[in-house]
Amino acid sequence: MCTDFTSLNKACPKDFYPLPCLGRLVDGSTGHEVFDFMDGPRGYHQIRMLPEDEEKTAFITEYGLYRWKVMQFGLKNAGAMYQRMVNSIFATQIGRNMEIYVDDMLVKRKNRADHLKNLRETFDRLRESQLKVNPKKCSFGVVLGKFLGYMISSRGIELNPDK
Repeated sequence: MCTDFTSLNKACPKDFYPLPCLGRLVDGSTGHEVFDFMDGPRGYHQIRMLPEDEEKTAFITEYGLYRWKVMQFGLKNAGAMYQRMVNSIFATQIGRNMEIYVDDMLVKRKNRADHLKNLRETFDRLRESQLKVNPKKCSFGVVLGKFLGYMISSRGIELNPDK
């Protein structure tokens, strides 16, 4: 289903919450020994709309009037809202043992000894906030993987064979 939010987006003020700098994320992930790559499926759909804002997303079908209960792709501030949410949830981990760009998550460790501790911290926060990850797009305990289109390893950034 595709909903046209053009009028709603024109009426809403722009949320200028910044997305992270890609260079800092990639550079911050190099030099680590072990990585976990995770993807948040349907990222925006994991954010509940405020009940008073649901009516603003109403749409009509041949079966009746409906409104979205979760954030929809196409809403002007959905990306900023999602980034703000994950930055808040993982505030003490970002830069230390985790990097996040919208729904792409990377848990990183300098050594294997911290692997389970850091992963448990991440899963505890995911569980507390009721966020889901897509197991088909996750890789755990690997030494090389793709993050934001770059191949990341303990040696740093490597050539992406897909490019």
